[in-house]
Amino acid sequence: MAELPSGLLEACVVLGASSDKLREIYQQLGKLQEFPMLEAEVLQVHAPPFVSKESSSSQVIGPAFSRVQRRKSFIKKKRRDRPEEASVNGEQTSSVETTSTTEDISVPKDLDLIALPQLCFPGGLQPANEQREDSYHFLVFTDLFGNRTHGVVVQYYRAVQESGAQNGHRTNSSKSRLYTPFAVCVISKFPYYSALRDCLSCLLVQLRLGRQTEFEETVKEFSAKLSLVPLPPPGQLHVSFSLRPLQIVLPSREDQHRPVIDIDLHLPLLCFTHTSLLQVLSCLFQEQRLVFFSADWARLTLVAESLLLYLQPLCWQQPYVPVLSRGMLDFLMAPTAFLMGCHISHFEEVAAETEDLILVNIDEGYIQSSWSETIELPCIPLAAAESFISRVECLQLHYDLETCHLGASTDVNELRYQRRDWQRRLNAQIQNIALELVVNIFRDVQDFLNYEHRVFNSEEFLRTREPADQLFYKKALDTHIFHSFLRDRLNRKLDAFSRMELNTRNHAQRNRTMADSPRRPPMSELSRGSYSSRAVSRLSRRLGASLPNLEQHGPDTVTALYVNRPASLRKISPDTGLRSPQKAVKVFRLPEFPPPLAYHYVQNYYTDMIAFLGKAISATAPDNSPLLARYHYLRGLVNTVSNRRLNALEDFHSLYKTDAGIFPSQMVKSLVDSLPDSERAQADKRPEIKRLISCIKRDQERERARHGSEKEDGAVKRFQLPKKHMQLEEFVKCVQESSIVKDQGTIHRLFDALTVGHQKQVAPDLFRVFYTIWKETESEAQEVCLPASVSEHLEPSECVFKLSSSVKTNRGVGKIAMTQRRLFLLTDGRPGYVEVAQYRDIEEVKVSAAPFLLLRIPSLKLRVRGRKEAFEANLKTETDLWNLMVKEMWAGRNMADQHKDPQYMQQALTNALLMDAVVGSLQSSKAIYAASKLAHFDRIKMEVPMMVPKTTAEALKHKINPSLELPTPQAVDVLLYTSGQLWVSVCDGKVMVFDASSWSITHTCLQVGSARLTCMLEVDKDQVWMASEDSVIYIISMVSMVCNRRLTEHRTEVTGLAVGMDKYSQKVAYSCSAEGTVMVWDVATLQVRKQFRLTCDRLLSVYHYNGTLWCCSRDSIMEVWRNGSLKQRLNLPDQHRGSAAAAAFSAILLLPQREEIWSVCVDSGEVYVWHLKEATRPYHRVALQDCMGCFCMIKVKNQVWVGGMGRSSSKGKIYILDVERHLVLKELHGHSDRVTTLCSAEDRYVLSGAGECDGKIAIWKVE
Repeated sequence: MAELPSGLLEACVVLGASSDKLREIYQQLGKLQEFPMLEAEVLQVHAPPFVSKESSSSQVIGPAFSRVQRRKSFIKKKRRDRPEEASVNGEQTSSVETTSTTEDISVPKDLDLIALPQLCFPGGLQPANEQREDSYHFLVFTDLFGNRTHGVVVQYYRAVQESGAQNGHRTNSSKSRLYTPFAVCVISKFPYYSALRDCLSCLLVQLRLGRQTEFEETVKEFSAKLSLVPLPPPGQLHVSFSLRPLQIVLPSREDQHRPVIDIDLHLPLLCFTHTSLLQVLSCLFQEQRLVFFSADWARLTLVAESLLLYLQPLCWQQPYVPVLSRGMLDFLMAPTAFLMGCHISHFEEVAAETEDLILVNIDEGYIQSSWSETIELPCIPLAAAESFISRVECLQLHYDLETCHLGASTDVNELRYQRRDWQRRLNAQIQNIALELVVNIFRDVQDFLNYEHRVFNSEEFLRTREPADQLFYKKALDTHIFHSFLRDRLNRKLDAFSRMELNTRNHAQRNRTMADSPRRPPMSELSRGSYSSRAVSRLSRRLGASLPNLEQHGPDTVTALYVNRPASLRKISPDTGLRSPQKAVKVFRLPEFPPPLAYHYVQNYYTDMIAFLGKAISATAPDNSPLLARYHYLRGLVNTVSNRRLNALEDFHSLYKTDAGIFPSQMVKSLVDSLPDSERAQADKRPEIKRLISCIKRDQERERARHGSEKEDGAVKRFQLPKKHMQLEEFVKCVQESSIVKDQGTIHRLFDALTVGHQKQVAPDLFRVFYTIWKETESEAQEVCLPASVSEHLEPSECVFKLSSSVKTNRGVGKIAMTQRRLFLLTDGRPGYVEVAQYRDIEEVKVSAAPFLLLRIPSLKLRVRGRKEAFEANLKTETDLWNLMVKEMWAGRNMADQHKDPQYMQQALTNALLMDAVVGSLQSSKAIYAASKLAHFDRIKMEVPMMVPKTTAEALKHKINPSLELPTPQAVDVLLYTSGQLWVSVCDGKVMVFDASSWSITHTCLQVGSARLTCMLEVDKDQVWMASEDSVIYIISMVSMVCNRRLTEHRTEVTGLAVGMDKYSQKVAYSCSAEGTVMVWDVATLQVRKQFRLTCDRLLSVYHYNGTLWCCSRDSIMEVWRNGSLKQRLNLPDQHRGSAAAAAFSAILLLPQREEIWSVCVDSGEVYVWHLKEATRPYHRVALQDCMGCFCMIKVKNQVWVGGMGRSSSKGKIYILDVERHLVLKELHGHSDRVTTLCSAEDRYVLSGAGECDGKIAIWKVE
C-alpha cells in the first residue's frame, strides 16, 4: 500500500456532557442555585479515510488525503432506544440500530483521547441558563518523539430541549432555560489555526440552520469535506476552497525548511514592550521553565506559537503545552525546561507553590520569576537587541491605518482577502526581523566549527564574545535547541539562516574563509581604543587574504587582510531588515465539494481537480518553473489518492525539471514499491516513469552505501583536550578539532617537532601545555594596545602576532613586534614606532654576539635592502627562536611574491607561531632543534631554487586555493567564468563561487549531487548547467544560487555540454554522455527534442558549429548532422594508431573564423591542427617542448592556451600558441600538478586549475 500524503484533517472530535447528567440537571431546573461542573466526554470521532471502493455509496464518504490508520478505541458510544436521550445530547441514532447496546468508536492511530476533554474545556464544563457566545481556542499535542499535532476548538452552547421534543422538528428554544456547551475539535498535523477556525465558523452556521437530529451527519459531512483538501507544497502557491459562506485559504510554507504560518505574528508585539519581549525570547533561547498566563485561552497558544516562530531556525524541543486545564497544573512541577500556559486566575497559586519558574503575564505584558518580581537571567546580546528594537519600531502594526483610504466593501470574502494580504506582508517583515536577531546572535558560530570531525570549539567561541554577553552564551550553548542548530550547521543546511548570514556577510568575512591563520586583532580595531571586545574582531583561523581586483597589479594587493567587527556587533540602518522582496502569491481554488460525497462522486471530484490543475499548468509560462512545480506537485498528490499511480509518478518526475527541492522522496518511493505487476509493466513502456523508477532505485543504493560509510549526521562534539598518548593519526585529528591548524602537512611537521628525542607519540600533558601556550600567546597579542602615533604607521588590517621581551637594540630599547607584513620596534617609555624591516626587503638574517663588558650576548642581526647599517637586537635567550621565525617569514614572503600566492605568507605565519608554542612547551635543550622542524619555507629556500621563470612571473597575477576548507588539497575539476562570477568545482560535487571583481569567495560550498562534476556551461542569464559523473545534469539559478532542477535522461556519466541555435533560431542545448548518447534540449521547457547515439570509445565533448555537431571521443573526432547521421570522422594520427600505448584524444577546439579544429591527446606532446572542410588528416602539428600530455584547451584573443603536464618534472605547464603562425609563444610554469581545466575571464585573464597535488587556481594576465 502506497503511503498517502497528509491532508488537512486528522480527526474531528465532538465533546460534551453525558446525556444522563444533563437529564438530571434538566429535571432539577428551578431547584439549583448554580449549575455544577460536569465531566466532559468524547461523543463523536470522525477520522479519514471515510470510504473505500468496496463500500456502499449510501453509507460512506470518499477517500481522503490521510496517512491515518484506524484502530479500536477504549471509548464506547452508548445507544439506547430511549428517544429522549437522543434529543438531549443532540445525537440521533439510526433507525436500524435502536436495539444495539454499544458501538466501538474508531480513532486515528497515535491520537490519544484521554486528555482531550480537559483540553477542550480547560475551564471546566458548566451549563448555563442563557445562551452564551461561541469561543475558540487552540491546542498543541506533542508525542514521545516530539512530533506535534494541532487542534482548533470551538465551544458553543445548545439548548437542552424538553423530552417531548422528539419528532425531529425544532422546538421553541425560548421556553428552555438550560444551555449546555459542546466542543468541536478539528485536529490537523499542520498549524492551520486561522483556516480551521474559519472552517469551524462555517460549520456552526450549518449547525444552527439545521435540525438537531442532523447534528452527527452534519459534522461527519463537514469532516469528510476537510479530508478531501490537499495541502499546498512549499512555495508561493496557496490553496483555497469554499465552505459556505466563507472562502478558506490554506497558505503554503515559504520553503521546505520553514513551518506553516497561519497566525498573526504581531500579537506578541502588541502584548509586550520591546524590552519585555526580548526578555521572553532570552528565556526561550536559554530553555528556561516558562509559564504563560492569560484570561483568554486562545491568546495563550497564539502568543506562544508566535514566539517559537521568532526563534526559527532554532526549534523548541522541550515539553510544550500552551493550554493547561485546571486539572493539569501538576505538570508545572516537572523538573525539566518547558513552555506551558495557564489561565490568569491561577497566577498567584502557581507563583506561591512553585520555584524557578519564569512567569509571563500576556494580558499585562510583564515578566517575572516565581521567587522574585524581577528577572535576573542574562539578556540577549546588546548589539543584537538594539538592532531588533530599531527594526520593530519601524513596523506598522495597525491594520486600520492601512485601510483609511478604502471604502466600505459589501463582500465579506474581499474584506478577508485584504486583511489576509496585509497580514501576510507584515508576517514576512516580522519573520525577517526575528531571523536577523538570530543571525546576529549566532552569526560567528560557523567560524568555530570543524566540519571534518563535526566538532564545535565552544570554549574558543565563548572567549571571543563580549564580556557582558558571555553568561547568555554559556547558558544558550548548553541547550537542546542550540545543539540541533549546530547539527544543521555541520550538515551545511541551506536554510533561511544560512542565506541571510551569507547575504549580510561583509567583504572581509567572505574573504576570511579563504585563508588559514590564527586569530589576532587587526590594528584598525586596536587603534580605536575599543578593543575591550577583543574576540569580536580578532582574526579567525581563516584569516582572509583580499584577492586582487581584475585591474589591480600592485604586489601588496594580494596580501591585504581585512577583518571587521562581526555583524552581531554592528549597528544596521533600521530599514535594512524590512526591505525583503515580497514574492507574488498564486491561489489555486479547488472545485466545489460534491454534495452526497459518495465514492463515485468523490472520484469525479478528483477528476475535476486534476482537470483544473491541467488547465493551470497549460496557462503557466514555461519559464515560470517554480509555479509549474507546485501545480505538478498538487496534481501528483491528487493522482496518488485517486489511485492513478502512474500519472502521479509522471507528475512527480516533472519536479526534476521545475523544482527538485520539493520532490517528495518518501512518497514517491512508497508509490514505486506499491506498483502491482500490471502497472509496473505499463511503467516500463513510459520512458519518463521508467527513468524516475531507475533514479529512485539508484538513490536508494547510494543512500544505503552512504549510510554504511559516513558518520552519523546527528553527532556534534565539543572539543576536549586528549587524555591519552596520541599516535600520528590521533594527533592529526586532535589538532584539527582544536582549530589550531587544519593542513595535514603542517600537522605532520608539528608532530615531528613535539616528538623529537623520544618515541613517536605525544603525551596528553605535553599537548595540554602546548595548547595552553598557543592560547596564551594569542591572548597576549590581543592585549597589545598601540597609540595612534604607532598604529598610523601600520596598515589598517595588520595584526601583532608576537612581541619579544624588552631588549636593547642599536636603534633603541623596546619590544620587537611581528606582524604579517613587517618587524618594528615598539620603544619603551613613551611608546614610539621604529621600522625594522618589511619581510620582502630583508637580505640576511643571522645570529650574532654583541659585546657587553666581558660577555658576549646572543643577538639577532638583520640586513635590510636600502639601509647601510644592519639592525641588531640583543634578544639573549630568545635569539634562536626569533632567528627561526624571521627566516620563515622572510622565506614565506619571497615565495608569496614570486608565486603570487598569499597563502604562502599565511602558512609561514602559522609555522612561525607554532615554533613559538613548541619552544615554550618543550623547555629543553632540543627545543630549538624541534622548532626547526616547522621551518618549512626556509628549508625549501635552502634546498630548492625558488626562482620563478621570468615569463611565468610576468604573466601570473594571483593564486586562489579553493581547498582551504578541506583537510587535503583536491583537484580543480571544472572552472567557469560568468559575468562577474567564477565557478569552481572540486571533489564530489562541491562548487564554490567567487566574486570576479575581487576574487573573493561569495558561496563557500554549494553541494551539487555527490559525484565529480565533468563540465559547466552558462546556458542563459539565470542558468548554469553542471554535468556530473552520476549521469545527471544539475541546473543552478545564478540569482538564488539554488540547485533546484535536474535533467535525468542520461544513463551514464555526462561528459559534455554545448549551446547553439536550431534552424528556427531557437536556443537549444546539447549534452553528451560517455557511452555515446547525444541529446538536444529545448532550453525553455527542458524537454528532449532529439537524441541519438554515436559509435565511439568514450564520448568526451560536443560542440555546435554551422548546423552540425562536432563530437570528440577518445579514438576519433566526428562531425554529425543534426539528425545524428555521421558526416565525417577524424581518426588519430597514424603514428598513434595501433601502438602499444595508444594515444587518446583529450580535447578539441573549434576555430570557425579560420575553419580549423585543434586537438590534443592525453599522452602526447603535440597539438594537431585540421581543416574543417578537408579533415582526412591533420595538416599541421605543433610540438610542445617537454610535454607528457595535454588535458584542456581554450582560445583567448589570437592565442590558444593548452594545459598539460611536463615530462621531466611532472609539473603542470601551460603552453601559449599563436593561432595564425602555429608557434609556441610562451611556456608558463604555475602548478605543481597537471593543469586540468582552463577558462577565460573577459579575454583579459585566463584561469587555470590543477590536479590534487596542487589544487590551486592560477590567474594569468592575457597580453
